[in-house]
Amino acid sequence: MSTQPQVETVSTGADKAKLAGAALLVLASIVAFYYLGKQDLWVRVVALLALLGAAVALFFTSESGKQLIAFGADSVRETKKVVWPTRKEAMQMTGYVFAFVVVMALFMWLTDKTLEWAIFDLILGWRS
Repeated sequence: MSTQPQVETVSTGADKAKLAGAALLVLASIVAFYYLGKQDLWVRVVALLALLGAAVALFFTSESGKQLIAFGADSVRETKKVVWPTRKEAMQMTGYVFAFVVVMALFMWLTDKTLEWAIFDLILGWRS
């Protein structure tokens, strides 16, 4: 657990402009793809990818993008701390799960048949 307090950052005007610019670049990439409809497909795809790449680059320069990068780095750091089970432990746990599923299936079947017998044969007398 982190001892550092979480601080909410306030978006500045420049940061909002960067996010708006990134959104406009995404919109422009879609418009360009359809506007270049009479061009070869590769030209349309290159225009789409170039504008989307510019939008992503602009987004990552904003505070939200920097927070996303920091979150990704923290996630990678945390996954490196995970202690994975050995093959033997994984096989044992898988066996336990399969055994539990079989026992529960038998219990559910036995409960179903007991209730079926009690309701239809004893209470309602539908079966002769």
